[in-house]
Amino acid sequence: MGILDANLLGESAAMLTSFLWTVGAIFFTAAGKKIGSFSVNAYRIVLAVGLLAAAHIVILGTVLPAATSAQWFWMGVSGIVGLGIGDCGLFAAYVTIGPRHTALIMALSPVFASIGAYLMLGETLSSLSTLGMAITLTGVAIVLLERRGTSEDRLVSTRQTTWGLFFAIIGATGQGIGIVLSKKGMYLNTNVPMNPLSAALIRVILGTLFLWTLALFSRKLPDLQKAVKDRQGMKYATAGAVVGPFAGMTLSMVAVAYTEAGIAQTLMSLMPVIIIPLVWIIYREKTSLRGILGAALAVAGVAILFLI
Repeated sequence: MGILDANLLGESAAMLTSFLWTVGAIFFTAAGKKIGSFSVNAYRIVLAVGLLAAAHIVILGTVLPAATSAQWFWMGVSGIVGLGIGDCGLFAAYVTIGPRHTALIMALSPVFASIGAYLMLGETLSSLSTLGMAITLTGVAIVLLERRGTSEDRLVSTRQTTWGLFFAIIGATGQGIGIVLSKKGMYLNTNVPMNPLSAALIRVILGTLFLWTLALFSRKLPDLQKAVKDRQGMKYATAGAVVGPFAGMTLSMVAVAYTEAGIAQTLMSLMPVIIIPLVWIIYREKTSLRGILGAALAVAGVAILFLI
């Protein structure tokens, strides 16, 4: 595969990932309102392990990925940071402030990725990178300051909004740093990337162990037992698991493997744009011209940040 073909593969995978994660956000929001955000995160990642393991057996012929201990470490830490800590914040934000506002905060994940790359990989930020960050933050701020007009928005208190924004920032930070850790693990001591399916499976295995250990020590197991009895909530969680951590996660690893991490994260940050028509169709939640322009500005800032 030539360099051009590889880049096109990676970029196409990143764009499809963004779409799948947006659809998954709708399912997970519905599931979270039924069974709670933590239960959604705990069960959808278990479902993802099963789906990815089955695919790994069929495609690669093994149950566990063939990886070094160092690769297991870095990909595992990526899973804990991104799928464990980050997604706990993400799903809590979905339930608290809704998928659209959460997706807009998630547009900041490339900013956190660049900070993580600077701290962990020694990458420096140019003046244009700083400009891209400023434009992204401005776009997100414009949308967040948008006048609320929907009935769902009016039910969200200032305190709830504050917590929702905090949870979303945790999610954006976890996703951004998780991408950096994934890139490090996939190319550890080699110029050939780890198989994307294997990388995704390692991430979800360690993420699952982290989440269920957390559930055990935080005494949430009774809540998880209760949640599994809610058929409607589990149906939404299962659908979200198929399009999100299974298909979306695998494609995200393809994107990271075959194009630059910054470009991949940029294209995977299109949720704020994709979510606008989806919430209009599903929730009849209209977005003003100001909100649309703010979302476009945020993504434009992300593009400047990484496509220079």
